[in-house]
Amino acid sequence: MVKKSQRADRKSAEKAMRIGKAAAKLFSRKGFLETTMDEIAAAAKISKGGMYYYFPSKTEVLFFVLSTYMDLVLEDLEQSLSQIEDSGDKLKFVISRHIELYSKNLHQAKVLLHDAHCLPAKYFSSIAEKEREYYQIVVGILKELARDSIPKAQLTAITFTLFGMCNWIYSWYDPKGTVTPRELSEIIHDIFLTGFNEFKMTQSRRLAG
Repeated sequence: MVKKSQRADRKSAEKAMRIGKAAAKLFSRKGFLETTMDEIAAAAKISKGGMYYYFPSKTEVLFFVLSTYMDLVLEDLEQSLSQIEDSGDKLKFVISRHIELYSKNLHQAKVLLHDAHCLPAKYFSSIAEKEREYYQIVVGILKELARDSIPKAQLTAITFTLFGMCNWIYSWYDPKGTVTPRELSEIIHDIFLTGFNEFKMTQSRRLAG
């Protein structure tokens, strides 16, 4: 009985994921507002009745897509970072991981940036909380690198600059192109770290002067 229940749960989870992936693809191409439940059902190869069994509304689908993606972004991240001692290596790891996840989930990533605002307040707050958790992890790494040489306001701006470099690749980057995700992460890391270290030295000279 337990095994049957587990199989049923696994099957339901797989169907929900299939619907979510189909929806993410449509949302990223057409936008959340322009996509219909009928289109999602057709793309997921499921009946309209089946769609509503898993998701009573299009909003529920959007929340599922974004929540699942942010859970993936946060999954085991702190545990992985706890095994890395050097803050520079932590930065390299988090950039590489971010680009890898983005490359495998480009549709979900684009929807997060463009359609999260379509969620009602309670759902939006849940996604925003997960984004804040991710932000705190990344800004913590940069704080370690800065060694108190960069004021909080500037460090916040620098953190969002890094997110900008990583997040907006969806608008031009093709993971199947000549630049691999690993190469792209190294490019972003090297350019960002060069600028970060230069800014840190400039701040130190200002404080010393």
